[in-house]
Amino acid sequence: MTSSILISALVTVLIVVLILYLIDRLPVEGRLKQIARLIVVILGILSLIRLLGVV
Repeated sequence: MTSSILISALVTVLIVVLILYLIDRLPVEGRLKQIARLIVVILGILSLIRLLGVV
């Protein structure tokens, strides 16, 4: 049980990092990148909170 939660959390973090990397590679305006990064980070944090059973 604990190892599956840990693996899921690790996968979530890796996906968030990958998406953030891909956002940085996009040829768009800096403000749009900043908004996209913020959305991805918030969704990643919410996903981790839900995964850990806090909410």
